[in-house]
Amino acid sequence: MPKLIKILRNTVIVLLALYLALFAVTKVIRYPEPIAAIRLGLAPASKTPDLMPFHWIVAAPSTFAPWQSGTPEVLDQVTWKGKKVDFEIFLEETATNAFLVIRDGKITYERYPNPAITEKTVLPSYSVAKTMTSLLVGQLIDEGKIKESDTFVSILPKFKAGTSFDKVTIKDLLDMNSGVGVSDNYPTGPAGWGVAIAQMYASTDVNWFLMNNRKMKEEPGTFPEYRSVNTQMLGLIVQKVTGRTLAEEFTDRVWQKMGADNDATWNVDKERGHEKAFCCFNATARDYARVGLAVMTGSPAIASKAWKERLSKSAVTLDYGWGYSAQMWHPFPNINLMLGLHGQYIYQDAATDTVIVKLSDLPTSADGISTEIVKVLKEISEKN
Repeated sequence: MPKLIKILRNTVIVLLALYLALFAVTKVIRYPEPIAAIRLGLAPASKTPDLMPFHWIVAAPSTFAPWQSGTPEVLDQVTWKGKKVDFEIFLEETATNAFLVIRDGKITYERYPNPAITEKTVLPSYSVAKTMTSLLVGQLIDEGKIKESDTFVSILPKFKAGTSFDKVTIKDLLDMNSGVGVSDNYPTGPAGWGVAIAQMYASTDVNWFLMNNRKMKEEPGTFPEYRSVNTQMLGLIVQKVTGRTLAEEFTDRVWQKMGADNDATWNVDKERGHEKAFCCFNATARDYARVGLAVMTGSPAIASKAWKERLSKSAVTLDYGWGYSAQMWHPFPNINLMLGLHGQYIYQDAATDTVIVKLSDLPTSADGISTEIVKVLKEISEKN
């Protein structure tokens, strides 16, 4: 028994020493403490909103008409990976948490395959947040408070690097054309936790992160590549220009203006800190649909006619050969798509007056099937 006690004591000492060492490392690199970081790294997409601090985006549903139900539609079969399959199979194979179809401004299909998730469940959007950030940028441009030709460091001079980083403009950031060398490519599993994009995602101090990641891969405006750091820099601009958090600005400029049904959240590096503008906007499926519908129809006007045109006309070509402009994807002609990691989609088809929302729990490794998923969304949008 004394020997067993000694072994247990030594094991506890080793584990404590290891934890303290990891705790010290996470402090140095501005990561959450080790247990919190591990929980964040292992959690499914739908569970992440509450694993980081956040700011509230406050709803005012009485300011806008409630949802109406249109003629219910049946989604029985779709073409998935080149074959006709039951729609339920598509939902299951793509780890769907919510699927909504909005026709002519009315809900015609609404499905939550997971019984733990309902129309009131707040779900993450990942890079759909990029478009949310762009809506704020567009409004500030419309108001003359910033210009696309403004450089990042002209607004935030503390980040001056004495390199071509100082030439990066808001336009470069909007169109993923800045040349800032923080890649979005990372391996799956624990091997990916230490790369730059994962550090920015988990960071408890995004100012510190950016200050230490101002290296340039290309000259600004010369090579478009999808990099989330661009959107984070846009978020810092919004916060600097307005003197308020993104959540506060979004509450007034978008959420209450369009009469969102429920409060949303935006994850931050720390309380009263900076929103993670590139990834971490969380809301209900119905409220995501409201954003897509408002952008598509122009009512309510959360994006001006000029900014809607900017969002809708491709400026560069990125992943999958899709067009991209001002933080909005264009997988097909005249289609706008807000797209997020792990299978988050807000598909907008003005020709059929259709918005489709799909929120999912796909693993990072499944990111490449986006081309197949949008084909299904296109088929559903055009089926009537």
